[in-house]
Amino acid sequence: MTPIKTRTQTRAQVSLVSRLASRTAGGAVRVFLILAALFWLLPTLGLLLSSFLAPSDLNREGWWQVFSEPARLTTENYANLLANDTITRSLLSTLAITIPATVLVVLLGAFAGYAFAWLEFPGRDALFLVVVGLLVVPVQVALIPVSDLFGRIGLFETTAGVVLFHTAFGLPFAVFLLRNFFAEIPRELLEAARLDGAGELRLFTRVVLPLGGPAIASLGIFQFLWVWNDMLVALVFADSANPPVTVALQQQVRQFGNNIDVLAPGAFLSMVIPLLVFFAFQRQFVSGVMAGAVK
Repeated sequence: MTPIKTRTQTRAQVSLVSRLASRTAGGAVRVFLILAALFWLLPTLGLLLSSFLAPSDLNREGWWQVFSEPARLTTENYANLLANDTITRSLLSTLAITIPATVLVVLLGAFAGYAFAWLEFPGRDALFLVVVGLLVVPVQVALIPVSDLFGRIGLFETTAGVVLFHTAFGLPFAVFLLRNFFAEIPRELLEAARLDGAGELRLFTRVVLPLGGPAIASLGIFQFLWVWNDMLVALVFADSANPPVTVALQQQVRQFGNNIDVLAPGAFLSMVIPLLVFFAFQRQFVSGVMAGAVK
């Protein structure tokens, strides 16, 4: 056998071993990720199955009994949930807070982000640094002074007060995110639109907003999830007679302790709605993340 042929065979064997090792490592990583995902989803699965079990069955054996006795599953808990006025009103109250807080943050953040990215005005950079600095201000710092302010102007324990608080603390991140995204739009594209007679408002609505759709969708998802899952701000500022769902569920635990037939379906329902919003805008969210990574 010639040295050249031997060297070629050796390279082929090394290449084959490398491909096999790469595929084996890739398969091991996939298995690990699948197991990690299943482990991560285990509490959610337990909550879902618990919401379909009668309290007596759940207290006796636990939610895993449904794998051996699926006939124990029942929708009675959800019927009890719909009959509970506190929980149903709290879901509507949460929507009344979350939707306006999300829409206001997206709209105001988009206008401010465009202004910081493409409009020239005195003190623009210094003001943007102030906005970025507000990102590090924790919510807890503002609870007492804002409570005092809202009490003076009549917004304490109102839906409008909670919406304004979430809007104020959501805007710094919104401005920072959208300004950086809008700044990456090619200047030539904006100049061409101006040459065609487009004013700033038309330029913003017809050019910038469509191009910034992925970033705006990502911001909307983040803001919706933050406001929907919030408990601290709702506990301080929301109407105690008509609280959001996070506070309502906490009150149910405090008052009744073991009413799992209401708590389990209520907690799962409060978790499902944000998940539906996320999956509805998943494609835009991924596009926004990838666009930011490429740029």
